[in-house]
Amino acid sequence: MRLFVALDIDAAIRDRIARFLEGVREFTPDARWVRAESLHITLKFIGEQPDEKLDSIKTALDGIHSLPADLTFRGYGFFPTARSARVFSIGVDADEHLAQLAGLVEQALEPFGIKREAHGFSPHLTLARGKSAAPQHRHDDRPNRNFQRLQEKLDALPTPEFGTMTAREFFLYQSKLSPAGSQYTKLQRFPLL
Repeated sequence: MRLFVALDIDAAIRDRIARFLEGVREFTPDARWVRAESLHITLKFIGEQPDEKLDSIKTALDGIHSLPADLTFRGYGFFPTARSARVFSIGVDADEHLAQLAGLVEQALEPFGIKREAHGFSPHLTLARGKSAAPQHRHDDRPNRNFQRLQEKLDALPTPEFGTMTAREFFLYQSKLSPAGSQYTKLQRFPLL
């Protein structure tokens, strides 16, 4: 089963982002757009794991003790750079508790052979992936026109503000891939105290 650990997003923020998506989607119609109901902040992508490890992973995550994290959703960005954009995302400003939580999640999952990230934790909300987006395979700054029209339109607008929330829980999710897009199922909730 394919697993990841993430934060859910408050409904009011999700609604504002959904309205934003409706207004900008037409400028990059060939991109693979994320459905608003699927938006989340990934803390750790675990990947494929045998079913028999699921209970042990849940137990390891249940042992995490961290404080709630304050998050503000504003602006947007392109990964890896605006010039070679292959991913369009919303920016997330968070207090130190979110990075601490991500570190604790990585630490809890290491005994399962799940490697730590090579780069630091950078919270974001992925909204769309351009054609043949494979950021893990291409980190150069060669021009890529996937999001060029969208960038031009956004440059003429004020920086979008989507709201602030306090994350008081995180979740273990299962991801099932399908031609219609990934389907996410919450397997377990973990409170932040």
